[in-house]
Amino acid sequence: MTNKDIANVFKNLGAIMELHNESVFKTRSYSTAYVNLRRLDRPIAEMDEASIGALPGVGKAIKEKILELLETGTLKTYQKYAEITPPGIIDMLGIKGLGPKKIKTIWEELEIETVGELLYACNENRLCEVKGFGLKSQEDIKQKLEYYFQSQDKFRCGAILSIAEELVNDLRNIYTGTRVELTGAIRRRCNTLDKIEILIGDAELAEEIYEQGVLEIISEEEGVVEAKNENGILVILYLVDEEDFVSSWFYTSSSESFRAQLGDLPFGNFENEEAIFEKMELPYYVPEMREGELYGTKVEGSILEAKDIQGVIHSHTTYSDGIHTLSEMAEAAQKKGYSYIGITDHSQTAFYANGLKPDRLLQQIEEIDSLNAKFTDFKILKSIESDILHDGRLDYENELLDKLDFVIASVHANLKMDEAKATKRLIAAIEHPKCSILGHPTGRLLLSRRGYPLDHKKVIDACAANRVAIELNANPYRLDIDWRWIPYCMEKGVLISINPDAHSIDGIDDIYHGVASARKGGLTKEACLNARSMEEFLAALKK
Repeated sequence: MTNKDIANVFKNLGAIMELHNESVFKTRSYSTAYVNLRRLDRPIAEMDEASIGALPGVGKAIKEKILELLETGTLKTYQKYAEITPPGIIDMLGIKGLGPKKIKTIWEELEIETVGELLYACNENRLCEVKGFGLKSQEDIKQKLEYYFQSQDKFRCGAILSIAEELVNDLRNIYTGTRVELTGAIRRRCNTLDKIEILIGDAELAEEIYEQGVLEIISEEEGVVEAKNENGILVILYLVDEEDFVSSWFYTSSSESFRAQLGDLPFGNFENEEAIFEKMELPYYVPEMREGELYGTKVEGSILEAKDIQGVIHSHTTYSDGIHTLSEMAEAAQKKGYSYIGITDHSQTAFYANGLKPDRLLQQIEEIDSLNAKFTDFKILKSIESDILHDGRLDYENELLDKLDFVIASVHANLKMDEAKATKRLIAAIEHPKCSILGHPTGRLLLSRRGYPLDHKKVIDACAANRVAIELNANPYRLDIDWRWIPYCMEKGVLISINPDAHSIDGIDDIYHGVASARKGGLTKEACLNARSMEEFLAALKK
């Protein structure tokens, strides 16, 4: 189990115990364990018993539960409460914005025990009649529930890409000499997916797939095998003749709406996909761009690749809520081949993330100066992720912000906004003279939380007018700004910064997911802010 897996068990334990009126002391201790364990940079599974017991906030009871988890994969204590809790109530605990207190009230006052029943109660305006709720909170909960149902049986691309690639490798090892490739939405790197699709260059392999037992076969018909892997994820296998592989790969990896706009598609023995586009007398579309919305998009320049990114922008350290120190993050970025890193810890308003008061920000600036004196071909840039306050102000005085190389401005609180309010708030921040990059513009969390509504064109126009770049937050939970707005950004000359929002060394690698989403929007190397050298990066942000 990973540290995150272990931490989440304690989070869930604290929540389910709160439902059953356990003492605040107990539930709070598990919530604290969740926070502490998820921030550790050493794998708990590799520690001995003494080392686990010495971890911050880990007393005897929590240590024993960690050991139980590592040995059995479950907790008897959690199972005890789960057995007396309706499954639907446990489902509700996984919906953002529905905490144990609210769920307990819904369970006891309305005798509702499933997510479906709760949505029905909202539609009948029964929830707003319960003490502690109102029309506004009922509508908010209704929207969250609708999103919950829409998101069922879907996965973030970042969560299943490695699983899909491992499956492809397994199949290649089984069918030596046969071409096996990812296709479909996962090859297009869609932000969310409902299945894994794989193309196999041998139409006669259906029986062997049954015999190998790599997958649980559900059905097979006309060269299409439907199966599930060990994680229960739907897997579709397309079996085609070797000479039709390239044309089938092109066909299956293009969305239906994209294919519809192409008209009659050529089939046959093509050397590569470029030859197919050439035959249709069309410009080449990389797989990520083969969505109906982007058909006809003219790309002038080189489509961005992961290797083009030169700087790690948006990273957190132990100064705020990161796992690794400033020096560790910088050294890791350098080892990964980047030439500069922007340290953007949380600002003072973000008290929940140990945001930096002015004196601590000044302390960090001094440490960066000291570290930079030791580097030769690498540079640490001074920055902050400044909270955008409710009225669009940033939460430091300009005199302090003047000491920084750039500023990312992001919304983290008061997310319940209508389009007009959200747009006005962001534009006010964009117009701030110290704002350099607009961070994760909609605040969305894929499959967990809708972003607040925005007039994207007004926001992008404001960025163009104020020389402010827009972040494509590369964390696979966000991928925000949405790729569909990238063509408009490029049209208006607004640069996109592919930012990992890294809270650990491993988080730096999320840049890959950001680049994949940017490619969906046809982002070019020339239009990417941090595909530039450090000097060019800073010059592009200069007011």
